[in-house]
Amino acid sequence: MITSAQMRAARALLGLDQKTLAELSGLSVPTIQRMEASPGNVRGVVDSLIRVVEALNAAGVELIGPGSASTTGGRGVRLTSPDPETDKQSLRR
Repeated sequence: MITSAQMRAARALLGLDQKTLAELSGLSVPTIQRMEASPGNVRGVVDSLIRVVEALNAAGVELIGPGSASTTGGRGVRLTSPDPETDKQSLRR
């Protein structure tokens, strides 16, 4: 499973626009747009999801599921639950 946020973040890490991801995955730009507009987990044809994941992997992004460890190491980011003690106002400064 891949979430729309993971998909957008992966593109951002690679510096790709939607058109380039569409080309790399062999899909149309509207398909990529629909996938990224999905709330939560990306909805779509399984073959299309596989194509996107494979294109992102080939470009150098490892998608990590919740609670999973990175198998290849390297730099990256991971979304976690926010710390309720953190003052959101201090983050905006």
